[in-house]
Amino acid sequence: MDNVRAFFDSLKGKEISVVGLGVSHRPLISLLVQEGLSVTAYDKKPMEELGDFGKEFAEKGVRFVLGEGYLDDLRGDLIFKTPGMRGDLPPFERARARGAEVTSEMEVFFRLCPCPIFAVTGSDGKTTTTTLISRFLSAQGKRCYLGGNIGKPLLPQIFEMTPDDVAVVELSSFQLNDMHRSAPTAVVTNVAPNHLDWHTDMAEYVNAKRCVFKHQTSSGRLVVNYDNEITRSYAKEAKGDVLYFSFKGPVPKGVYLDENGTICVTDGVTTEPIMHRSLIRIIGDHNVENYMAAIAATLGHVDRSVLRTVAETFGGVEHRMEFVREVDGVKWYNDSIASSPTRVIAGLKAQTQRIIMLAGGYDKKIPFEPMVPYVLDKVKYLILTGATAEKIRTAVTSHPAYSPEGITIEISPSWDYAIARAKEVAVEGDVVSLSPACASFDCFANFEVRGEYFKKKVNEF
Repeated sequence: MDNVRAFFDSLKGKEISVVGLGVSHRPLISLLVQEGLSVTAYDKKPMEELGDFGKEFAEKGVRFVLGEGYLDDLRGDLIFKTPGMRGDLPPFERARARGAEVTSEMEVFFRLCPCPIFAVTGSDGKTTTTTLISRFLSAQGKRCYLGGNIGKPLLPQIFEMTPDDVAVVELSSFQLNDMHRSAPTAVVTNVAPNHLDWHTDMAEYVNAKRCVFKHQTSSGRLVVNYDNEITRSYAKEAKGDVLYFSFKGPVPKGVYLDENGTICVTDGVTTEPIMHRSLIRIIGDHNVENYMAAIAATLGHVDRSVLRTVAETFGGVEHRMEFVREVDGVKWYNDSIASSPTRVIAGLKAQTQRIIMLAGGYDKKIPFEPMVPYVLDKVKYLILTGATAEKIRTAVTSHPAYSPEGITIEISPSWDYAIARAKEVAVEGDVVSLSPACASFDCFANFEVRGEYFKKKVNEF
């Protein structure tokens, strides 16, 4: 821990700025204050909207620059940038020009972490895969720190960690976009168009995902989806060992699903069956893929019996095809995480009957056409709301296979109405799924808030 102590000691007498006062930065500020450092917090919100934590930090000596124009005169020797802000914004460029270091909580964590790091990114499946890796390692007896984009910052826990522990980190493209460090074990679940409202183009998005392994050494391990053209292309750029996973059949090295539904591990010469997919408690082909990715990441670290035990007992992550309740013979599912067409496709493929689907939300500027064939095949009643409602309806009705007799489409003025309308049209034996295909930001702070709201309304029936 000498390097951790030395890092924080080196900040004494310097001005530390924290830009963005979201959930992940509040524990960071507490750590910095605890270390006796001079901290200035920057945020667009006024003090009255910061609540108790704003008052608490002010009493501890944190200075605030708030409101419109809060970044007009960004100061600080070390600046922690919130992941949701691009690093090439003019205030950050000006700060670098005058000699400031612009970094992030995650970048500093990677720099200081005393234990092995397993990092997971991807357009879909990264939270479940990250959680599975953590479950595998914890069940093996490791003390595991789970965090990152999954909702918990890890740098504030740095003094607790030892070389015998492990850190399992979910990373978004926002976090990776200007990262200059990679984890010893990196997983890319898949890459498909996403967040094109934030990234300059698809090429930048693909390159951001690349950063999860770009800075590995020859001792690194990269796990990629063999069935995804983009992730498969990453393999030739890897400096270390490459393991693949595939739902479609054998791979050169890694984990795959055979024709009988058995998950197998191969080193390229010998093959070992691990478990049949039916052992996995959570449903869906995409979750079989998540298991294979997590198994590949932890090969050599986890006993086979541990893999099977987790498969039999793990009930899934909240907001991911989460069963809410059954009312009058109708089953309600919360798949709020399905904020892109590819996630919706995965959820629809797992359905065994035609469903009532609630969709719509903030427009991330990604096309909805890829999910339309699956919607036409698996959805009998589509209720749309939010900023993208008309855009989704147009994508569905423009498809050559669309027939108004095959699917009913209704535009709802609000989520409240959409949920109530789903209850009205559902009959015994139906399944209703919140599968938005969009981000939540037109109505909710994030997909978790949207999912909690949906569950609250359903539980009020």
